[in-house]
Amino acid sequence: QVQLVESGGGLVQAGGSLRLSCAASGLTFGMGWFRQAPGKEREFVAGISRTGTSTAYVDSVKGRFTISRDNAKNSMYLQMNSLKPEDTAVYRCAAARFPGYRVVHSTTEFGSWGQGTQVTVSS
Repeated sequence: QVQLVESGGGLVQAGGSLRLSCAASGLTFGMGWFRQAPGKEREFVAGISRTGTSTAYVDSVKGRFTISRDNAKNSMYLQMNSLKPEDTAVYRCAAARFPGYRVVHSTTEFGSWGQGTQVTVSS
């Protein structure tokens, strides 16, 4: 398993932007971002394939968030624009448990998790 470290969270006003980063200690295949707000279940936000050519998003962030990766830097990113108060949550990055070249969605398919970074959007 690889070690994952997120950064880039913070406090922002509604309508603002943040860019999250996820640094991996080694090779990764499918990766994704999840979030969990207080009192709510963990939610898949976005996923990206090994090559970056395939991505997936939860409907609530489509058109506002963009997932990307730089394999040369073992890093993944989440550009979040037009942020809303309902985006407030702890965001965690994850790496797929097994090698593959497709987008991974399910929590059980991820084997490595970061500690998370807090994103707070004020109204």
